[in-house]
Amino acid sequence: MKLFKIFQYAYIVFAVLFVYDAFADYNSTGEIKYLSLFLAALAIFMFFFRRKFNNKFDNNK
Repeated sequence: MKLFKIFQYAYIVFAVLFVYDAFADYNSTGEIKYLSLFLAALAIFMFFFRRKFNNKFDNNK
């Protein structure tokens, strides 16, 4: 179960990396990378989804 919690926080790490990628590209070219921003939003959603799922799983034990 501890492994699931580690992967849960990996989504936050990936979200930060995708936001950094979009920000760095915007500063260098002036174009917004919508795909990176979408993937960051998806990673944040997955973090909260997995956290809720893990809490439900832990409560059922």
